[in-house]
Amino acid sequence: MIEMSSVINILPDHLANKIAAGEVVQRPESVVKELLENCLDAGAESIAVTVENAGKTLIRIVDDGKGMSGEDAEKAFLRHATSKIASYEDLENVRTLGFRGEALASIAAVAQVELRTRREGTEVGTLVRIEGGEVKERSGTAHPRGTGISVRNLFFNTPARRSFLKSNNTEFKHIYDTVQRLALSRPDVALEFTSDGDTILALPSQRIEDRLTTLFGDRQFAAMVPVREETELLTVEGFLGKPDFARRSKVDQYLFLNGRFIVSRSINHAVFSGYEHLVEKGNFPFFMLSLTLDPRKVDVNVHPSKMEVKFSDEQNVYRIVASVVRKALGRHDLVPTVEFTPSSPAFGSSFRHTAQPRLDVPVAAWTGGSALPSAAPEQLPFDLGPTLDAAFSAPAAPLTTPAAGREPEAMEPIAMWQLHSKYILAQIRTGLMIIDQHVAHERILYEKALQRMRDTVPTSQQLLFPQTVALSAGDFTLVRDVLPFLRSIGFETSEFGKNTVLLEGVPPEVKAGTETSILQDILDEFKNNQLRVKLDASDNIAKSFSCKAAIKAGEKLSETEMRSLVDQLFATAMPYVCPHGRPVLIKVSLQELDRRFFRT
Repeated sequence: MIEMSSVINILPDHLANKIAAGEVVQRPESVVKELLENCLDAGAESIAVTVENAGKTLIRIVDDGKGMSGEDAEKAFLRHATSKIASYEDLENVRTLGFRGEALASIAAVAQVELRTRREGTEVGTLVRIEGGEVKERSGTAHPRGTGISVRNLFFNTPARRSFLKSNNTEFKHIYDTVQRLALSRPDVALEFTSDGDTILALPSQRIEDRLTTLFGDRQFAAMVPVREETELLTVEGFLGKPDFARRSKVDQYLFLNGRFIVSRSINHAVFSGYEHLVEKGNFPFFMLSLTLDPRKVDVNVHPSKMEVKFSDEQNVYRIVASVVRKALGRHDLVPTVEFTPSSPAFGSSFRHTAQPRLDVPVAAWTGGSALPSAAPEQLPFDLGPTLDAAFSAPAAPLTTPAAGREPEAMEPIAMWQLHSKYILAQIRTGLMIIDQHVAHERILYEKALQRMRDTVPTSQQLLFPQTVALSAGDFTLVRDVLPFLRSIGFETSEFGKNTVLLEGVPPEVKAGTETSILQDILDEFKNNQLRVKLDASDNIAKSFSCKAAIKAGEKLSETEMRSLVDQLFATAMPYVCPHGRPVLIKVSLQELDRRFFRT
């Protein structure tokens, strides 16, 4: 019998390093990212980044961190050499940006690298020079405390990889984005960035507000909403862009987890859902959010780039982020304002979102009416703290105008009118507010339905005479599927023969005489929503119920009913848009009215 020779080879280290470099070092930006993370892990307070030819010729990064000994300086270029972890428990509790021990070995395998470093307390530093993974020199050198690494001629020994690099403008843009992310994640670290002799950034250690202003300008910073909420699971802090500053691309979206820039489709979607139709389709809001989470509840060891993560409780992380975004935006005035352009017809108009600090409509009480109920923060398995409650219970000016010489207690409520049994008109300090009564009631019912689902304590109005509802076979099956959600908002039903249900109770908002039709309407709306967009079943039921149970255009309202409707509207978390994205109210400023009547 002839023995066949082995066809399996053990790759030599220099070849294995080049293969590994294909994952870790994809372009000059990858080198900048890995080296900057090492600087931060070393406790640097100041970092200088220099590139030439978009990083293809030179990348030099110098920090004032703790530095390395001579032995560690050479050992750092070995594969899987790291000072960040020593055991499996360390891997489960990673608190540093780097930990895999692959970056320096991968960089040195495809470039000419020179490292200079010195630790505090030693007089002489260390120089290590490596080309293509081979140590060419190790000697003493003069160097301030910290580490400086120069990476020259990236991919000099892998010309095929070098040929795949893009233009200098494209590669520079990637490097700049990485440097900017570090600048945002660590405003306490001074940062200098130089490209081909030109100083691009010179940032001192500063507050995050000052750094945002420096990087994005006064105008965009003025359109940012601060966010900070702490829960038992995680802390969310940062800034959100107001809807009128949304852009057609996702370039200005920054998400950090425990100081690390990450890419998460789930969290990005949570942020976008928090805007709840305030941003037009195809536009994307600015956000810079930093999540702080127990490292044991997240896995960062998913990809060599360390930009992808997995959460152990992703569903609740999603819910908290979406809720925090929604509450933060709800504390700011996002009401569309009508402006008549000079060239428009007398009654033509254009709309834009204003960015004013507060609503000038009541959020706490109306003079002469009952106090508004506090808008309860979204119920989560964690306490969102007092900040959210305070945002919706702070006193605001009543919707009244004091007559000359009268004391505050003598103020009279502002009159309200109903226009064409469709819109509610109310005078406010800055002009006129117009509310669509149907979508306003829809927003109120939507949030009530969601609250009942979260509380799992349905509020139902028992029918004196239970009614039977005959359904198609498909709708009967649908009722079975969504029955838990229907019951949670107040519908009490039971099966009553083939394709028939017995309706014994309905939510208190359902008008008498519409009990049987409302159920069929909800099922029809539910199916329409499923065709248009994928919605969670509970959210779909809440939207379908609110749409069909809300008062309709053409229904006459008394002044008391109008006031009650507006009271409840401004007790919701997001009074500006209905669940389907339509605007609830607009304002016409007094200045605009004066201009139209030539009073200015």
